[in-house]
Amino acid sequence: MENATVSIQGFEGSFHQVAARRFFGDEVAVLPCATFRQVVEAVESGASAAGLMAIENSIAGSILANYGLLQRSRLFVSGEVYLPIRQHLLVNPGVRLEDIREVHSHPMALQQCGDFLAAGGWKLVETEDTALSAKRLRQHGNRHAAAVAGSLAAELFGLEILRADIHADPYNYTRFLVLHPAPASAGSADKASLSFGLPHRRGALAAVLTLIAGAGINLSKLQSFPLPGPDWEYTFHADLEYKPGAPLEDLLERLRPLTRALRVFGIYKNGRPL
Repeated sequence: MENATVSIQGFEGSFHQVAARRFFGDEVAVLPCATFRQVVEAVESGASAAGLMAIENSIAGSILANYGLLQRSRLFVSGEVYLPIRQHLLVNPGVRLEDIREVHSHPMALQQCGDFLAAGGWKLVETEDTALSAKRLRQHGNRHAAAVAGSLAAELFGLEILRADIHADPYNYTRFLVLHPAPASAGSADKASLSFGLPHRRGALAAVLTLIAGAGINLSKLQSFPLPGPDWEYTFHADLEYKPGAPLEDLLERLRPLTRALRVFGIYKNGRPL
C-alpha cells in the first residue's frame, strides 16, 4: 500500500499509529481522526485507503461500540494487529522525578499505571489522548508536569522517558482491526471474522457451535449483541481460527440455513502474538 494514507483514532504518536506502523511499515502516512466513527467514514469516503480500529483489550475487554461501527459499515477486515501496550513516564528534557507535581494522560492510561502513580503522590490530570498529553507537555515546556504515553510519542515530540514500563500489568495487549473498502485476498489466511443472527429458539446457538467444532475450526471469539425489539433475539460476532486446508467455505455454506444475515467481514492472516 505504497504512498497511501491510513486513518487512525487519536493523534500522531498514539498507539493506533504504532499499530499502523506495525502492519504497514514505519513510513506509512496517517490521517488522525477524533473518533472511531470518523475512522470508518474516512475509509468509506476514500479520504484514506485503510483504517486502524481498536476492537478489544486484554484487560478492558471488547469495545462494543466499535463492533457496532463495523457491523453498520461497508468495510472489510483485511488484517489485525495485537499490540503490547507499554506506558512510560515522559518529561521535558532535564526534568527530574522530584520536579514533577502533576501527571497528564488518558484516564485508561492513568488507571493502567495506578500503582506507580500512587507511589509518586502526584496530581493526576485526565486528557482525551495519551499522545496529545505528550504533545501539549512539549509545547508548553512545563517542567513540573509529566505525561503517560508510549515511546513513539516521546520520539515524535522530543520528550525523555524518565521511567519506562510503568504499567502494572505486563500482559496488556490491544487488538486492532485493519479495515479496507474491499475484501483482501484469502491467500495464506488462517482467520475469519463474521456476524450472524439467530432466532430465539432452543438450541439455535448450540447447532452453530456444533458445526464449527465438527469442522475442526477454533472459535476464538463470540460476542453477542441484542437486537432492538421485544423478541430477545441476538446477533453474534464470531472470529474463527483454522489451519490451512480446513473446510472454511464449506462451513460457511452449512451455516447459512441455520443463521440469519450471515456476513463475512474478512478472511485474513492471524495477527496473534507468539
